[in-house]
Amino acid sequence: MSLISKLSLRLQSHPKRVVFPEGTDPRVIQAARQFATRRLGVPILIGDRARIKINAVNLGIKLDGIRIVEPARSAELPEFVRRFRGLQRFADLKEADATDYMLSPNYFAAMMVLTGGADAMVCGATSMPTNALRVVFQMFPRQPGVETISSMQIMEMEESKLGADGTLFLADCAVIPNPTAEQLSDIAITTASLCYHLTNTPPRVAMLSYTSKSVNKRSESVEKVKTATMLAISKARDFDMPVEIDGELQVDAALDAFTAKTKEIEGPVAGAANVLVFPDLNSGNIASKMAQIIADVPCYGQILTGLTKPVAEISRGASARDILGSAVIVAAQAVDRHYLYPKEEISVE
Repeated sequence: MSLISKLSLRLQSHPKRVVFPEGTDPRVIQAARQFATRRLGVPILIGDRARIKINAVNLGIKLDGIRIVEPARSAELPEFVRRFRGLQRFADLKEADATDYMLSPNYFAAMMVLTGGADAMVCGATSMPTNALRVVFQMFPRQPGVETISSMQIMEMEESKLGADGTLFLADCAVIPNPTAEQLSDIAITTASLCYHLTNTPPRVAMLSYTSKSVNKRSESVEKVKTATMLAISKARDFDMPVEIDGELQVDAALDAFTAKTKEIEGPVAGAANVLVFPDLNSGNIASKMAQIIADVPCYGQILTGLTKPVAEISRGASARDILGSAVIVAAQAVDRHYLYPKEEISVE
């Protein structure tokens, strides 16, 4: 059973509210219908009510079980404006300017999550990544002890022995172009933490490079990965999860046990990684998109990591299936891991 299917079953017992700022988009409406039909919680569509209804009719979709919110007509607008002006970053705004911000679907949706009106947010279906990410970075604080906000994708390969029962966590594929060693170590820890939360399987993190365990100093990029590996191992001691981290590793040595053995790479991560941390955004983004296009592998996200609230910033090319999968992930992220996986089910690999 795929991770999305497993999480969906859990959500039926712990339903959550997911808000979609691009509520008029047909793909979003389709994903919201599936989210509600599967009894995973309440999808909240932000946007013009009439347009959402017209699009739903054209799609042959019923809107029962789906909440529609039009910011300009919402009774929550005055309180949201007051709270928005209470944020330090926007404290000097005049009320009229703050109202303009809150009339923006992305800002309104983010405020819903901040004030407890929604549990998670899925944005980016129709907007440039920089625009969606700007709202997220401005509105949501970082997790305690985390300096780096990054992103990860979940790649699913049913009936595969790779990763965690065919599931791989890839980071960072969308946010930081050229992370420092310190940032890479943060990316490794926050992605591992989310892997553990969602799968209940101990994360095995591979810090990727073009070479494995090089003896001689090859390049600055390799040295960066080596340093990041040591930093991540040190930081992992402060997190309550079983985790293994190793690097630098080539991706074949990280995923394939035979290759790892042939290259004489040993350890619990070699050939068994379920979290792949790429050295930069170029390699991460290219690898994930190639897998999606060439192998038609389902890939969900981007899921933003390092934030106090669950948020997905999806691609403008995402399908309704991709949007639904991302919604399931952030909704499950909002459920305490001990509820997702009761004590007797905790993995002890």
